[in-house]
Amino acid sequence: MAEEVGDPWEGMNRKIYAFNTKADDLILKPVAKAYVKVLPSPVRSGISNFFSNFAYPMVALNQFLQGKGKKGFADTGRFLVNTTIGIGGLFDPATGMGLVEHDESFSQTFGRWGISSGPYLVVPLWGASTIRGGAGALGDVFAHPMRYVVTSDPLLYGLTGTNLLNKRAELLDLEQFILGDRYIFVRDAYLQREEFLIQDGEVDDPFADDDF
Repeated sequence: MAEEVGDPWEGMNRKIYAFNTKADDLILKPVAKAYVKVLPSPVRSGISNFFSNFAYPMVALNQFLQGKGKKGFADTGRFLVNTTIGIGGLFDPATGMGLVEHDESFSQTFGRWGISSGPYLVVPLWGASTIRGGAGALGDVFAHPMRYVVTSDPLLYGLTGTNLLNKRAELLDLEQFILGDRYIFVRDAYLQREEFLIQDGEVDDPFADDDF
């Protein structure tokens, strides 16, 4: 059964959302558009694959924490295949070998453990979340392999910035589908997607509509 998540801080959340939108319009969005214009699609795909694979040990870790050992070992195998045969994760041969990609995070793990989401929350310079989602995001940050593999601070900051920019560029094409009250649209899409991931697809995927 899907958890009902309230938005008792809507007034504050809307103000933070407006601030985030303004900051994005002024800084991140123009840079993301330039990034897309300069780098061809195959290069951006390779960058996306690299960062996805770099973080993938966290997926396996959360599978194990959720008691899904079989998937945890399969995801470990996926990481090893893409890191070696896939040249550091630039390519994704694991999918062709039947090792399906999964999406697991500490927020989802907390949800599987029965921890309530708490109220909806918009985080400054971050975006849609909940209390549980915020705690999970902190877990993701501290458990990310990049923090332990990359020992040079300038390189760490550069990789982190590139990853964030690449993620923002991937969202550019989706903006045309945001209709009506943008705040409500983003809030509902986030909450539905989070519930879908926690339930491992046993609820309707909000992004499965062919028109979206």
